[in-house]
Amino acid sequence: MAASLTCTLTTNWPARMAMAASPAFDPRLEALGERELVEVCVGGRTEAFDLIVERHRRAVYRLCYRFVGNHEDASDLSQDVFLRAFRGLRSFRGQASLSTWLHRIAVNVCLNRTSKAASTATSEPIDAREHVDARVESAPDRLLRVERAARVRAAIADLPRKQRATLILRVYHEMPHQDIAAILGTSVGAVKVNFFHALGNLRKRLGEDAP
Repeated sequence: MAASLTCTLTTNWPARMAMAASPAFDPRLEALGERELVEVCVGGRTEAFDLIVERHRRAVYRLCYRFVGNHEDASDLSQDVFLRAFRGLRSFRGQASLSTWLHRIAVNVCLNRTSKAASTATSEPIDAREHVDARVESAPDRLLRVERAARVRAAIADLPRKQRATLILRVYHEMPHQDIAAILGTSVGAVKVNFFHALGNLRKRLGEDAP
């Protein structure tokens, strides 16, 4: 089953999974909640996991992108996240939401496999591509924005692991402290402390350009 999932993720990522075109796919699965999908998948209907991937792939990809700063590495990490989730699905107990569980896996994968070299790539931030109109932005302004984004990524990459993860989840994903605590397996108080120190360390690294 894992080999089949690997092929699906590799050949179709990040396009919509092939489940809709598969004659074996039961459209009634789309009406199931997350815990029901997990139960169905663990019970042997692996096509249910395709639907889990479809529902969460964008959020997982965006989180991975924040750690590495380029599409290719973010896609590879995202595939790794879902492969690990598939292999460990029996361990999901439903004590947290499936989204929280997947984010926890994603953070661990990113922290374990990323390096400063990957994080300082000069690729443009994902939100910059979404919100900046290239038709009205001058070439010097774009260059300055991309250079500053690279500096910010490099500074974030230098933060201690927990601080880095907390900052990314809080600032870029706008998660509440309670959700971050659930993802990182820590307390709300620890999340607040990590975020405070992360901001302080980021300002030191960026100097007058700090946000």
